[in-house]
Amino acid sequence: MAANHPYARELGEFLRARRSRLRPQDVGLEPGGRRRVTGLRREELALLAGLSTDYYQRMEQGREVRPSDDVLDALAAALDLDDEERRHLFTLARAARRPVASPVRREPERVPDSTRRLLGVLNTPAVVLSRHLDVLAWNSLAEALLGDPSGYPPDRLNMLLLMFDDARTDDRRCQDWEQQALDYIGMMRAAVATDPTHPRATAIVGELSIRSAEFRRLWSRHDVRGSVSGRKTFRVPEVGEIVLDWDTYPLPGDPGPVMLVYTAEPGSPDADRLHLLASLHATRHTPTPRV
Repeated sequence: MAANHPYARELGEFLRARRSRLRPQDVGLEPGGRRRVTGLRREELALLAGLSTDYYQRMEQGREVRPSDDVLDALAAALDLDDEERRHLFTLARAARRPVASPVRREPERVPDSTRRLLGVLNTPAVVLSRHLDVLAWNSLAEALLGDPSGYPPDRLNMLLLMFDDARTDDRRCQDWEQQALDYIGMMRAAVATDPTHPRATAIVGELSIRSAEFRRLWSRHDVRGSVSGRKTFRVPEVGEIVLDWDTYPLPGDPGPVMLVYTAEPGSPDADRLHLLASLHATRHTPTPRV
């Protein structure tokens, strides 16, 4: 494994991000005097994991190291990783053990006709996202809530690109904007872990890294998500604020797209507003996406 191995680089960046997240007092160490680094020092993390500092340093640098599962278990414990982060660590490390990155099948992600029929009969907003968060399909209620996606070029119709669109600064004043950005970024991180050199991921992350300081800050956290859920407040001029729960459901394929579904508590004011919005949309279209 060489230092330019894509999985080794991703593994090293993930370890550095997780090490910087921990403080000495979090793991029972004395902080000592002035510290030049954020979080634990390499030697402190190596001590906690029972590794030599040189060995751990080579892991962070993506050099000639093939960590065993026992070493990975020790690192996961020392870094206090949750289950999803632990799986991410093992995914990267096992891929990095291979001297040459195995070729990855990159077949286009398609939305089956049966999935499109399902979108049509759902009585709630829903969209289908590729593993890199491109919007592949949507139903009428999603169009009512988010705006008409058909006016966007296909390569711009991406949840991350839309969230960090400079023309939509009002969205960033929403209380839940950063959390949803982190959720989407975490989903992109999970996709990158399966194929670090995928051209679509490289294009999206590269563009946002250049033009958005906010994206660079959040991307550097190396948070990872699989299929996630959350809550989002939509400010829709026609009906006011609508608070909806959202969940993602994996669709067939490995890796494959996911369906993102927004729901309101039955009988709640939010459900009433969503129903009113759907009625209004039956006669006119919403001009601007509000993803």
